[in-house]
Amino acid sequence: MTAKKSEFSSEAATAGADQLIGEFKALMADAEALIQATEGHADGAIGSIRSKALETIAGAKESISGFEGVITDKAKVVAQGADDFVHRSPWEAVGVAAGLGLLIGLLIRRR
Repeated sequence: MTAKKSEFSSEAATAGADQLIGEFKALMADAEALIQATEGHADGAIGSIRSKALETIAGAKESISGFEGVITDKAKVVAQGADDFVHRSPWEAVGVAAGLGLLIGLLIRRR
């Protein structure tokens, strides 16, 4: 059962990283579509802003493709570490979770 839990934690972390990357890619596509919508205004300040934005988006796309694998691998490592900690020290994990829950509750109550 421990292997199953570890596998689930790694899958959940990978799914979270994949979701974040997917949302970033969707944001990039939306920004690109917005920039393409200004295609008729290629002169003056708008033209230079469009060019700069397109260059920035191209650079960001390259960066995200390079980081995609790294982020997924790090998410798996973090999930495995958390899973190991919970299995080694279950009561400490409960205490940490309770403390964080209390802190978050206090912060939410103040707003």
